[in-house]
Amino acid sequence: MNIEDTPETWDVVDSKERFRGHVIKVVTDTVKMPRDEVADRDYVVHPGAVAVLALDDQDRVLMIRQYRHPTRLLMWELPAGLRDVEGESLVAGAARELAEEAGYRADTWHTLIDLCSSPGMSDERIRVFLARDLTKVETDFVHRHEEIDMPVEWVPLPDAVEKALMGMIHNSPAVAGILAAYAASVEGFALLRPADAPEA
Repeated sequence: MNIEDTPETWDVVDSKERFRGHVIKVVTDTVKMPRDEVADRDYVVHPGAVAVLALDDQDRVLMIRQYRHPTRLLMWELPAGLRDVEGESLVAGAARELAEEAGYRADTWHTLIDLCSSPGMSDERIRVFLARDLTKVETDFVHRHEEIDMPVEWVPLPDAVEKALMGMIHNSPAVAGILAAYAASVEGFALLRPADAPEA
């Protein structure tokens, strides 16, 4: 059997919007199931996101800490943001987030991993990029709300792996990105897809 997620769409016989917010909306789809049954499925419609695992020449991961109200945690994360600029490529969005949130530019980009963050309740897709050959840059981006006073720390990749496995880092793109980067480093990152690789 080929172990690969594949596109599939089951018939939706009814759909109702339950809530619309600034970023997300919640809908209920009535979906035709096998054996001619139907079932309601509530889920969050999300624009998607990008995240950046920036790795310096000492194999350290750039991490930021941000307050996340739903979890009531100050979470260590990768620079990341919504796919909310019309016509912007995913890698361009990731580069923008890296500059805005951490003040760095990268000359080398690869697709590290693609995630569906919580496929039982949201259609959110996250692409995590590997960014290398970093340069510090100045930006006039104004931080607001949770982004004010975000610390930036450089964590050795093996230490980041240990912290993820010990339950000290919980942010899903950060955990997935850290573990993927560690696994990809074994082959010298040679097996990674290009930055503009299509999403399935």
